[in-house]
Amino acid sequence: MKKIAIYFLFIFGLQGCAVKNNPHDLLSRLVKRSEVGAENMPNIIAAVHSPYFNAAFKKPTFPNNVITVKPGGESIQKAIDSLEKMGGGTVKLAPGHFLSGRITLKSNIELQVQKDAILEFKSEIEDFLPVVFTRNEGIELYSLGACIYAENATNIAITGKGKIYGPGQGTIRERTMTHDVIENIVDHKIPVDQRIYDGKTADFIFPPALIAPIHCKGVYIEGVSLAQSAFWNIVPTYCEDVIIRGISINSIGIQRGDGIDVESSRNVLIEYCSFETGDDCIALKAGRGYDGLRVNKPTENIVIRNCYAKQGHGGMTIGSETAGMVQGVYVHNCVFDGVDVGLRFKTRRPRGGGGKNILFENIYLNTVHSALRWDMLGQALHVGNQADRNFKVEKNPLTPRFSDIEMRNIYIENAADCIRIEGIPESKLENVKISSVNGKGKRFLVARDAKSITIQHSVFAVEDAEIDTINVQDLNLKGIEFNRTLNF
Repeated sequence: MKKIAIYFLFIFGLQGCAVKNNPHDLLSRLVKRSEVGAENMPNIIAAVHSPYFNAAFKKPTFPNNVITVKPGGESIQKAIDSLEKMGGGTVKLAPGHFLSGRITLKSNIELQVQKDAILEFKSEIEDFLPVVFTRNEGIELYSLGACIYAENATNIAITGKGKIYGPGQGTIRERTMTHDVIENIVDHKIPVDQRIYDGKTADFIFPPALIAPIHCKGVYIEGVSLAQSAFWNIVPTYCEDVIIRGISINSIGIQRGDGIDVESSRNVLIEYCSFETGDDCIALKAGRGYDGLRVNKPTENIVIRNCYAKQGHGGMTIGSETAGMVQGVYVHNCVFDGVDVGLRFKTRRPRGGGGKNILFENIYLNTVHSALRWDMLGQALHVGNQADRNFKVEKNPLTPRFSDIEMRNIYIENAADCIRIEGIPESKLENVKISSVNGKGKRFLVARDAKSITIQHSVFAVEDAEIDTINVQDLNLKGIEFNRTLNF
């Protein structure tokens, strides 16, 4: 273990640097809380400017056919099926309470949950049968799918100012698989069409997500409020051209109650969403282990902007399922205020893949634990001895790798660790550039198994300015200032 004291940093980190960092200047440039989140969503989708791809994100249009469904009247699915025969249109849910089994969207159809409408889903396994093709925690199988599901559909939407609730107490929650990690349950060597979990093939099920289109193109989700999920809330999987905006998600107290999980999808815009979650707020994923390597589909070309997180495990998380790679990600102008970890890169030795070409810019963080966090080892609960960096593992097809990551204009209001890096000895975190950070917290930097890390032109107000490193090469500190009494 190597520790570098604060006076050493001043001699070598500030040598030759004439720039004086002013935290108030950065704070004045950052997006404000009053400018982000669902309540501040503008009507127009502004142009996207990503360093990784070009795309024009536009609102969809639908045929003029409209069916209004009232509580106690025609079923929602019947209305959707009727519109499909007419070439598409809009199903409007009138104000009132709806109780429904699984809904399957079809091409060219918008489901509009109007203000004061509540769409609640039933709570028994039979309400979500027959099973459908889906991906659960990065592994393909046939199970309950999602409360709102779509497969191979084009130009679909869920909109409105109404509320959507997941299943209440019943067999879905009572029989959800919780006793092991999924790769130990679903054998990747078994053909996908034989991986059936319908409540009869086993004494457990994999719960339905709340909204999960798969193999769809042109997905638009706007305005609705989501709560009471049995699992992840919004999960576009193998999708292309996805817009998610103005969504409010509350899953406090729900294990695995992630807000938005993008799975092996491309050309995705997430903006002006608000989160209070029982797990990660936004997570980008790309398949798990050998099954993820077999599918080999990346999550790529992603823009996330103007979002607000009040509570959650991670404000913005890459992983932990990354087998197909997560790449070309631009996250900017977000406020993560009260989350456990701010910006988190999370994978595991047996997960595969990793991430690269990722930029965070203009981010406000107020965290319980770490502000900027790389967590590539995980917990023994999930991966056994492989969670210990001293447990020797040779590089293999499942070895993940994170590299080519940049963070700039980051304001850390509070953190236990401003920067915490835990790479993998056989696959170091590599080529990370962090600049223009104003950070306040207990510790400045803890780093394990990393290479080519640059932290520059930043100021920190920390109790402990020592650097705690193990197996770190080419750590570059330029223009770093420390002031324990500095008031941001």
